[in-house]
Amino acid sequence: MNRSILVVYRPAAGRYATQFRSVVAAAAELGVAAVALIPTGQPAAEVAGLPCYRADLDDPEAVRSVVAEIVAAHPVERIFPLFEGDVLTAARCRRDHGIPGLDPEQALTFRDKNVMHRRATELGVPVARSCRPDTVGAVAEFAAEVGYPVVVKPYAGWACGDTHRVDSAEDLDRVWPLVADARHDYRVEEYVRGVEYHVDSLLCDGEVVFEQLSRYTYSILEFRDEPGGTVSRKHDLTPAERRILAANGTVLRGFGMRTGVAHVEFFLRDDGEVVFGEAAARAGGGSIVPAIQAGRGINLAGEWCRLELDPGHVPAATLGPEIGTEYLCSDRYGRITAITTAEELRALDSVLDADVWKSVGDVLAPPTASNDVLGWYVCEGRDFDDVRARFKTVRDSFQVRTAPVDVAPAGAADPAGTDTPGSAGPA
Repeated sequence: MNRSILVVYRPAAGRYATQFRSVVAAAAELGVAAVALIPTGQPAAEVAGLPCYRADLDDPEAVRSVVAEIVAAHPVERIFPLFEGDVLTAARCRRDHGIPGLDPEQALTFRDKNVMHRRATELGVPVARSCRPDTVGAVAEFAAEVGYPVVVKPYAGWACGDTHRVDSAEDLDRVWPLVADARHDYRVEEYVRGVEYHVDSLLCDGEVVFEQLSRYTYSILEFRDEPGGTVSRKHDLTPAERRILAANGTVLRGFGMRTGVAHVEFFLRDDGEVVFGEAAARAGGGSIVPAIQAGRGINLAGEWCRLELDPGHVPAATLGPEIGTEYLCSDRYGRITAITTAEELRALDSVLDADVWKSVGDVLAPPTASNDVLGWYVCEGRDFDDVRARFKTVRDSFQVRTAPVDVAPAGAADPAGTDTPGSAGPA
């Protein structure tokens, strides 16, 4: 093979393994070799047989240095970052070596929420009101203007990490010390009341060639408290839902994406206004990719690769019934002594696929981000309400038994153990 691609891959927790395999397989089908760049010190069986390089992926300059070595040894045509945090660094590497794809200016629009909201406003797409948290007084004044709650979030974060919902002046007193030292890394937004949607898309030469609208069953900010998930909206779309799809196309083209994959979030206010949330130049997180694969017959990451390498490719997506997916989690913490397996979940009625990332002996702690979970499952149903009802059946079948961490994980009595169902939601 005289052609190569570079896949920037983080193997931790198995969240991107299927995407990685799909990109490698798609490239191979087209006669293109894959080169892997993975984090230093992390094992990855998936890269066996491939040229593999390592770097501290959280150090952009270290990554650029290693990519220079890779490009010198391999004819790299495209770079595929699978994880949100690698999108901007990958864009800088493209610029360094004249590789097509998102450049840093475009990538920043997908990574920096200050930039993306400004650009969306320029495109005529409504956004939540916001302010900079220069002082605690500025946040208090903003909250007085828009009303509590407000949301304090990193301008370049993901999965609700370090994100705080502030419900009152007293709550602001609690949150401010947590963000004050790094205040210039944060932004403050009004809390948008309404239903939250996401659109997962593929673009080829500036045209949307695949789109999947889905509706969250919960508020992502409440991932510690609410069971939740996301359900596809493929049939009988409302006029408001069609406006979301139109706004999605406007955002993606306006942000400069030509060929690629994107995950974009919107709110639908109670008065019918569509409000842009945020956009990412990568496949949807958590179990969104396997849900789309189960429901539409395509892997978003693999299709992204095919579109980049073969501009004439057309995704062969099916329609099928509505598909829902939900994270698995537990509201009890400690060492796992027993847990329902993925095979047991797949045996349940309407469940199409499942994966469990935790096993006996692992220690569960309170989540710190919306993707800090135990696994996921995908199921099908007639419509939104039917899928949501099926969620409860599956959730109640998922059992986790835990013990205090100072108790031996296997073969010991477990008087303190608890059986708990669980869930959260992908983003």
